Amino acid sequence: MKSSTAFRIAAALAFLGVALGAFGAHAFSSRLVALDTVKPWGTASLYHLLHAVVLLVLSRDYAARKVSWWSFFFGVLVFSGSLYVYSLTRVKWLALLTPFGGLALLIGWGSLVLSKKETM
Repeated sequence: MKSSTAFRIAAALAFLGVALGAFGAHAFSSRLVALDTVKPWGTASLYHLLHAVVLLVLSRDYAARKVSWWSFFFGVLVFSGSLYVYSLTRVKWLALLTPFGGLALLIGWGSLVLSKKETM
């Protein structure tokens, strides 16, 4: 994948993060309150947006950051995605997926720690 493609995917993920945050605050707010899942939705949104920005930064040097980039990407999908769906459905087994997304995020950060090349 080219850096420009990685950048566009990251930007789309950031767009989706803003949209889902807005839906949680407005369109889904009464459902989230009724299910008592406002906090998991907020956690999903925070981690989603934070790591979308990280993906944007890493996309500048995608070739050297593939492991980190993909770890963060899958981490957002699994961590935030499972929390979003859990928050709307309260299906408990979905919350069991969340730690796997968290592990992917940790792998992303760990691969940056062990990296020999600076990102900026």
